[in-house]
Amino acid sequence: MAEVHQDQEFLELLVKSLVDNPEDVKVDRKVDEMGVLITLDVNPADMGKIIGRQGNTAKAIRTLLRVVGMKNNARVNLKINEPEGARSSQPNTTASESVDQAMQDLKL
Repeated sequence: MAEVHQDQEFLELLVKSLVDNPEDVKVDRKVDEMGVLITLDVNPADMGKIIGRQGNTAKAIRTLLRVVGMKNNARVNLKINEPEGARSSQPNTTASESVDQAMQDLKL
């Protein structure tokens, strides 16, 4: 069995506690000249919980991982793999289009 590192273990525990399908959480760790790259895969239904509003949850997870990495003198980066079918309900809309749509929705 592959060795589990502190940063990988931390991420797995954190993510599994946030999602509804913890059995689908997969964490992969690779080390190269740029540092440590941790890749996260979750159930498509849980993507929103991991990303959060405006990406705030994902940013917080990345910040915590960097802190764990600094403790171990490693540069840690997180890549969240987007599963098939996890796209938002409004694909490829620009900010002005979504504002226009909101204005139309307000006109009952």
